[in-house]
Amino acid sequence: MADERFAFVVVSNRLPVDRVVAEDGSASWKQSPGGLVTALEPVMRQTEGAWVGWIGQPEIILEPFTHSGLRIVPLALSADEVEHFYEGFSNDTIWPLYHDVIVPATYHREWWDSYVAVNQRFADQAAAVADIGATVWVHDYQLQLVPRMLRLARPDLVIGFFNHIPFPAYGLYSQLPWRTQIIEGLLGADVVGLQRVSDAGNFSRAVRRLLGYTTRSPYIEVPRTDDLPARRVIARAFPISIDVEAFEELARSPAVQARADQIRAELGNPKTVMLGVDRLDYTKGIGHRLKAFSELLDEGRLNVADVTLVQVASPSRERVETYKHLRDEIELTVGRINGDFGTIGHQAVNYLHHGFPREEMAALYLASDVMLVTALRDGMNLVAKEYVAARHDEDGVLVLSEFAGAADELRSSLRINPHDIDGLKDAIMQAVDMPRAERRKRMRALRKRVRENDVGHWSRSFLRALSDASGGIDRLGADLDPLGDLEWTVERPPKP
Repeated sequence: MADERFAFVVVSNRLPVDRVVAEDGSASWKQSPGGLVTALEPVMRQTEGAWVGWIGQPEIILEPFTHSGLRIVPLALSADEVEHFYEGFSNDTIWPLYHDVIVPATYHREWWDSYVAVNQRFADQAAAVADIGATVWVHDYQLQLVPRMLRLARPDLVIGFFNHIPFPAYGLYSQLPWRTQIIEGLLGADVVGLQRVSDAGNFSRAVRRLLGYTTRSPYIEVPRTDDLPARRVIARAFPISIDVEAFEELARSPAVQARADQIRAELGNPKTVMLGVDRLDYTKGIGHRLKAFSELLDEGRLNVADVTLVQVASPSRERVETYKHLRDEIELTVGRINGDFGTIGHQAVNYLHHGFPREEMAALYLASDVMLVTALRDGMNLVAKEYVAARHDEDGVLVLSEFAGAADELRSSLRINPHDIDGLKDAIMQAVDMPRAERRKRMRALRKRVRENDVGHWSRSFLRALSDASGGIDRLGADLDPLGDLEWTVERPPKP
């Protein structure tokens, strides 16, 4: 595989497979459950593409390999790079800054230096495996410098970039000491994809303020420089989604439906089960959710004998100090609520600090009457879409923060401002008391929207825009629905 070149290359911080080490020390691989893998796997199989990324563990050097038909090109990170590039600049500088500085961002020059160096290594690896005229799709905030680095090294490439998190307003973005370098890095792409229309607007405004380039949505005119010719870049919203058909099929399985009934029984068959599913992250508004729930119990508007809240908080970045403090705070709050309102037979909050397989998540969605998504800032929030996809019974109520990207599409949800605790409480009560006919009407509208904009629609829309921008992809059938029917022809000059 060392001499192979690929017509389609995906570049992301993490690979689409996870390394699993057994008790005897032997290592194997399993496919990651993320939506990105689901969206791109058919394209990669049909083009025999390659995926460049980090395996998620430091100091492990591996040769390229194939897993379940996917060509994997691992990139190793040292312990220092994990600390400075990943935990430092990516997750303690960019992440909080791009999420409205819910917690303060930290700026260290050595973190930035590591970010630049690691981005260059990702770009070099992608350039090494990309065929002449290949399409390279770079993903997310960890790799914002890669598009320009690739453009400089391989001007023959067609380059796309998709940002999975929000892009902040200029007043926040301008705080970043390396703000111009990031913008220039992103403008190396032919297409810059963002989650929301507002994100695309924020990006274009940053380009105008920092570089003075002409922007006319969705186009950005990038003038000629000493290094690169003049170009036109497309920057617009491509809201990401999920594999709706697969998730609904899972939720319809007898085993999952039986498990949903079992979950309700284990909870004591309350009248109402409310559910929160999040990574344990300060952007998710878990504390706001718990505060609203606690006040409703205290005011007597909810009774612990009738209502329980299941909160799944999967571990996240546990080596980062901010996340350690967040976990302590959330678990103290859960303990206080259960101490104040729980009874021997009924627990107010069932708190679960670990992840679950997709089958268990589908069962939890089916078992829950009210889904609470109270994000303070979120690029999309696919949990909201998973809940809708799972509810083939056309029941359940989605309470959704207006600060999650999903709120732009899921307008039949009960949309809330999570900072408005009284408004959040009223929305929870509206969800609990909602008549069956209204629940069904809202859920049917939500399911229609999610079906129309599934993960296949997202990937096809982006790749068509990339084709329009560059002319590098000869054809992506506009009327193709099933992911498996996606057809690719890559037009590229002959090898010298």
